Parts: sequence; C-alpha cells; structure tokens
Amino acid sequence: MADARLADPLDEEFEAEEHAPRLRLSRRGAVVLGALVALLFGVLSWLVFFSSVLEVRSVAVQGLQDERLTADEVRTAIGGVGSGPLARVDLDDARARVEAIPRVAGAEVWRGWPNTLRVKVTQRTAVAAVKGEDGRFTQVDAGGVSFATEPAAPSGVPVVELRLSQQALDAESVIGRTQLVEGAVAVAAGLPEEVRQRAGAVLVHSFDDIQLQLAGGATVRWGSPEQTDRKARVLVALLRQKGTNFDVSAPDAPAVSG
Repeated sequence: MADARLADPLDEEFEAEEHAPRLRLSRRGAVVLGALVALLFGVLSWLVFFSSVLEVRSVAVQGLQDERLTADEVRTAIGGVGSGPLARVDLDDARARVEAIPRVAGAEVWRGWPNTLRVKVTQRTAVAAVKGEDGRFTQVDAGGVSFATEPAAPSGVPVVELRLSQQALDAESVIGRTQLVEGAVAVAAGLPEEVRQRAGAVLVHSFDDIQLQLAGGATVRWGSPEQTDRKARVLVALLRQKGTNFDVSAPDAPAVSG
C-alpha cells in the first residue's frame, strides 16, 4: 500500500532554499566592495576627526551659581584644549583645567554634537569666612578648602575669628592656629542652615572654648569642635526657648539663661 503521509511543509521549504540560486561575489567584486567600504570609512574618519565640519564652535557652561564665577572664566581655563574637531577634544584635560579654578569643586565635560563642548560646574559654597590679621576674609567650604579671599565676608556666612585666651597662646606649640581655625570651620560646617544664617561669628578663645554669636545678641557656648552633630541638634531644640545665653558645650546637660 502506497505511503499516504502528507509531506512536511518545513521539509519542502528547506528543500526549496537548498535549490535556490545564491549570489556569489567574484574575487574582483569583493576587492571593489572592500575598497568602497574602506573609502567610506576614510571619508567618515576625516569628516569626524580632521575636518572643520564638526569642530568646536561653542563652549556651553552650566551650573554657575553667582557672578563670582563666569562662563568666560571657565572658557579661558579650558583654552586651546576646547578647540578643533570635537571628537579630538581631550575631555579629561578640559575637566582638570576647569577643576583647577579655585571656586570650582567639580566639573563634568562632554561632547554635544555636532559643534558644542558642554561643561557643568559645581561651585564651592562657603560655610565660613576666616578673618585674617590683615582684615580680609578667606572663604572656606565644608571640606576645609580655602578658595577665595575678599575684603568682606559673604552674606549669611559666619565669620571665624581668633580671640585667643592666654592659655591658648601658651599652648600654641601644641595646638597651633591652623588647627584652631580648622576646628572652628568644622563647627560652622556642622551647623544646620537655620542656625548658620543666624550665626554672625564663630569666636575661638581656645580649642575647648568656641563661642557663637547669633543675630539679635544671643551667644552660644559651644566648647570644643567635638560632637558637633550632637551639639547642633541640641542647639536647634534650645533655640525654641527664650534666652540670650545657650550652652551646648556638654550636649547631654545643655543650659539656657538670660
């Protein structure tokens, strides 16, 4: 009896593919095609890396917070690194040049095709202004980095001032002025924003005797720079009470008077 099974459609499809004519390139055709691909690649490479079609025509700067740092200052810092074909700009070099600006804490640099070099800066923010012996004020950020010295302190930034006691002067060989200033800056950096804006000055009498002067005449006895976070939280709670003298030098036993 003849086999009555139906042919599998997939088998028929595979058989048709096996007998279908295939396009084959001759050796000469392959050489010509390879040459065309190489030519196209060469043209594209020249267009991207060497021609003026995709060169840098502008440097866009973002992230500036105030007029103390301008876009022109950033562009000047980048200099010739930010010129020529955009694809050949050394982004790491450009970023390093921007970050070398004292007021810049960090920067990002990337290509904005077709013709823009883009820069985003993060400016340093002063948490304290240290008053020098010459009467000028050096701005310091939360990381302890000094980045600008000006005739006046920025608005809303506490001024660190050394008013050393005789005891502190006698101990200068052990705890120097630099260390005292660093401690006071750490105190200023640890203040909550609501307190920092009220703190007109951070007075350093000794390492263990730091005092805050608040707007309105109130004073805060802070003590040493140790336990700054704990003291800051306690001070926020104390300021809800009436008084002119606040003591958080021993944060577990704070006091209010006046």
